[in-house]
Amino acid sequence: MTRIVVTGAAGFIGSNLIRGLNDRGLSDIIAVDDLTQGDKFRNLADLQIADYVDADVFYNAFEADAYGKVEAIFHEGACSDTMESNGKYMMQNNYATSVQLYQSCQKRGARLLYASSAATYGGSDTFREAPAFEHPLNVYGYSKLLFDQRMRRECGPAFENALAGLTRQVAGFRYFNVYGPHEQHKGRMASVAFHQFNQFKAEGKVKLFGDYGGYAAGAQMRDFVFIDDVVAVNLWFFDHPEISGIFNLGTGRSQPFNDVASSVVNALRQSNGQAPLTLEALVSEGLLEYIPFPDALRGKYQCYTQADLSALRATGCDHDFADVQTGVARYVQWLAQQG
Repeated sequence: MTRIVVTGAAGFIGSNLIRGLNDRGLSDIIAVDDLTQGDKFRNLADLQIADYVDADVFYNAFEADAYGKVEAIFHEGACSDTMESNGKYMMQNNYATSVQLYQSCQKRGARLLYASSAATYGGSDTFREAPAFEHPLNVYGYSKLLFDQRMRRECGPAFENALAGLTRQVAGFRYFNVYGPHEQHKGRMASVAFHQFNQFKAEGKVKLFGDYGGYAAGAQMRDFVFIDDVVAVNLWFFDHPEISGIFNLGTGRSQPFNDVASSVVNALRQSNGQAPLTLEALVSEGLLEYIPFPDALRGKYQCYTQADLSALRATGCDHDFADVQTGVARYVQWLAQQG
């Protein structure tokens, strides 16, 4: 049986990856996480795993060959709070631990598929997997970038060592704005779709940032990617161990926050038998409200992201990504079913 490890297993992306593996009939999975935040167990409760190991134990134990033959590790464990200012903690958690894991994977013959981030691009207006466009705005983005850079040193600038079979598969995914089921534990770092769903249920309206960065109110644009698509691409690379590198994982389509808000409100309206409304009508009826851009985010906020998918498509991965309207409608339906 194929043994797989998922770090950050009780988290948003990690738990959805386990669900995707389970759907394939794979259950010899070691789930690694830190359940200090105990309610994250809910993300694992209906999944099939072989074992759970605390993150404080796993990395040294794996290095010492405590788990036998492991085919692949999906490394999703990280501090993903872009507002975290403790750089020492961030670098230990996101960089040093990842380096140790990479070295152990090479020693143990395991493939490594890991979470990078679009935060590596920061203030850039070009989102292509190349050093010229990598300008992180916070220590989170830097911690992710530094590990990407380390992989370029270890595997070759174009991952030629891995592609030549000199190292095991290493594939890093620069996630853009991921949204979907099982992110409820993330608090302020959960997606705007999640927050807007709950805000509308509580207040009867959703709120967006006003004008900032040369963009009109609610018109700041991001590449929003549905979690099912993120899982599908990860599993495509799992099926193609011959392919290594760093790849953007977004839709390749930038959409304004207004689209997310409209999709959330209209999905809820339609579930109640009401007709969808235009953006202008949502604003005029008070269902969408704009608030001043917060000072705490000035200079640290990406007003525009759009994944360049050239490198991903060049591998032969032709996955068709959902747009905001489609993905958010599916997500809202799932949220509504949770009660």
